[in-house]
Amino acid sequence: MTPDTTLARLPVEFKVLFTGFLMVIGVGLLMAGLQIMLTHGMADGKVGLSVTDIVYSYYGNRSGSRLEFMLNGQMKAMAPDEARFELIEWARDGAPAQQWVSQIKPIVDQYCISCHNSDSALRDFTKLENLQKVAEVDQGASINTLTRVSHIHLFGIAFIFMFVGWIFAYAEFAEGWKVLLIATPFVFLLADIFSWWMTKFVPGFAWLTMIGGICYSLASTVMIFTSLTQMWLPRWTKRA
Repeated sequence: MTPDTTLARLPVEFKVLFTGFLMVIGVGLLMAGLQIMLTHGMADGKVGLSVTDIVYSYYGNRSGSRLEFMLNGQMKAMAPDEARFELIEWARDGAPAQQWVSQIKPIVDQYCISCHNSDSALRDFTKLENLQKVAEVDQGASINTLTRVSHIHLFGIAFIFMFVGWIFAYAEFAEGWKVLLIATPFVFLLADIFSWWMTKFVPGFAWLTMIGGICYSLASTVMIFTSLTQMWLPRWTKRA
């Protein structure tokens, strides 16, 4: 393709190729948003993503354990109040091993093991040490987790933004705004990842996580819809 090629002038095979990619990426972004809402968005036990959710995810809810937090949030419907209260009290008492066989294990076997077992991808609660770990005060994401998730996001999402921006570069758009839109996802992706690390130590940086995610999502959405519109709508085809 030559530098003066526009999306409307592309051969149909390129339009189909680019459209397929943008459609899949668009659906992928929607699924990513849904996944965030179902994981981080429930961190405070309430539906919807908030700054508090982000603080709890990265800094932690240091007023209690992860076990208590989950039992009062996402897992609240999985056990009756009496069973949840007993588990929470055990965690607050320091998760003593001497209460495991007679008091805690029967509750875990009845309400937790169907999902939290050795055959599942979730933490195995048939082992006392695994349950004791989540009964500790919630310190948020670990450094190991942040390192792993950061490098995966930086490598993977950067490629997505590169190809979305590459396609959008052939759109008919005000040059200054075009450059800004192409650059925005990369800038705010870096800001987003940086904010995870800062929120781990300073909860106030959770706002930057919200801003980063919103900005690169909006910029990507504008580029995707603009590219699809200019490739297929008659108005743009006639201009070509």
